[in-house]
Amino acid sequence: MAELLRVFIALLLVLGALWLAARLARRPMRNRRRGGTMDVLARTQLSRGASVTVVQVDKTALVLGVTDHQVSLLHVADAEVFALPEPSKPADPTKPGELSPVDKPAQGALAGSVLSPSTWKQALDALRERSVRK
Repeated sequence: MAELLRVFIALLLVLGALWLAARLARRPMRNRRRGGTMDVLARTQLSRGASVTVVQVDKTALVLGVTDHQVSLLHVADAEVFALPEPSKPADPTKPGELSPVDKPAQGALAGSVLSPSTWKQALDALRERSVRK
């Protein structure tokens, strides 16, 4: 009976160690350096095993060529070059020269496809202009 209890306790210890190791493995690695930040700004896949990646380190952007076997530095630039533009305010239809929401191109999931109502509207407008001019 004592041996069975000893085996049971050993099994609990092993299972507890495995559980603890699994919890530690799921925890994200923390940045040990304070004050330094690194972000991936853009990534473009060129082929199955090659891509170009723009990584921002502090205020510097690194353009990297990444393959299955190596990482190559292609270019160094200021991170401001790759900054996203500020979102623009919606157009005010009362101001001259701005497009009204009806005239703006569609930006939904169907934008530019045959199923988009704005595509059909543009096609009909183009046909009307051709028929009126001739």
